[in-house]
Amino acid sequence: MPYWGIVEIARIWGRINLWLLRVIAGVKIEIRGRDKIPQGPLLVASKHQSAWETFTLVTLFPNPVFILKRELQWIPLFGWFTIKGRMVPVDRGGGAAALRAMTARAHYELMQNRQLIIFPEGTRRAAGAEPRYKFGVAHLYAGAGVPCQPVALNSGLFWPRRSLLRYPGTVVVEFLDVIPAGLPQNEFFARLQEEIETATARLIEEGRRELGRSE
Repeated sequence: MPYWGIVEIARIWGRINLWLLRVIAGVKIEIRGRDKIPQGPLLVASKHQSAWETFTLVTLFPNPVFILKRELQWIPLFGWFTIKGRMVPVDRGGGAAALRAMTARAHYELMQNRQLIIFPEGTRRAAGAEPRYKFGVAHLYAGAGVPCQPVALNSGLFWPRRSLLRYPGTVVVEFLDVIPAGLPQNEFFARLQEEIETATARLIEEGRRELGRSE
């Protein structure tokens, strides 16, 4: 299959997961700011609280590609699909050479008119936890030469990390104002963190009020 066939399978898989969550667990979804997503190649920097966004975001972009840790591609079947779908692996212990290789590969995929999705904190963080953004997203932004779409969400309230529990309610994912290409790295990094964290705190408060009413 061509890579776009794999991406379409992932999109169908994501939609099935969202349907099952709604029907079985009562977890709904609200999307805000979708009209802010520009056409063409794009760096998508998303908050990461749950497994939820790993399959939801792929349903919201026409040609998505994830940056993921290299070890995930060693998993039988799943890893092979990520390779065939041309996901961008990163060797977290590879230092500067690995960062350069990731940036070059990411730039190639962006030039194929794809939307590159990255979780700037590198791993899931509990809803409301202190943020731990990694500067690699700023290096990627500088090398990509495309706008960045920040994404805030509150999924960790309804599907906590490292938990089998699901809590009924509405997960909100919000696309914020696009950050244009070409900003200095430090300015971009500070702006990205401030905008995502401010919006995420607001969404978490909304979600907690909803959970409080349902108890």
